[in-house]
Amino acid sequence: MPLSEIATSLATSLPAPATMEISPSAASPPLGSPSPPFVDGRSIPSFAATSTSGRSFASVSAGRLSVSAFVVVDNKEVVQTEKAHAVLGPYSQAIKANNLLFVSSVLGLVPEMAKSISDCVEEETEQVIKNIRKILKASGASYSSIVKTTIMLADLKDFKKVNETYAKYFPSPALARSTYEVAALLLDARIEIQCIAVLQINGYEA
Repeated sequence: MPLSEIATSLATSLPAPATMEISPSAASPPLGSPSPPFVDGRSIPSFAATSTSGRSFASVSAGRLSVSAFVVVDNKEVVQTEKAHAVLGPYSQAIKANNLLFVSSVLGLVPEMAKSISDCVEEETEQVIKNIRKILKASGASYSSIVKTTIMLADLKDFKKVNETYAKYFPSPALARSTYEVAALLLDARIEIQCIAVLQINGYEA
């Protein structure tokens, strides 16, 4: 099979549109680099195939095969709601991108008071989850849209108490989750949660 067909075949096998562009490599090798190999007195050509949207790329150069795939964010939308606590730095409450929702770290702050609801970790956890719900709702999502959460605790000894409250809002099947103990959280919080959710298009999950 010609090298150009190999490059095209590999690029089209990646998750990308079917329309491809093929071109011989016109770039000269860097100064001091070895000359391209020869077969039967002829140099091995270089070919590249890439989707027109730039989502995947495959190339054959000097007899070596290189394949890569990457995602281009077609659109990015900031989510902002006054019903959850305001951000505490140069970041957004959440970002919609390619039918996914990325929710930034959320604290157990009461939006109207901008302070923690309680020193009780169970109540603080509940307020964190309620704040997340407000951000999800502003994004057109809900608890059921979440696929992954990340929890940060000031004290891992609170792990069991947090789990008891968390389980009331996220029953089986359990979400993917990571939990870490950290040295400190903003505003002396005891818990902070961030999450990733899948949005819907015309009533169907993306």
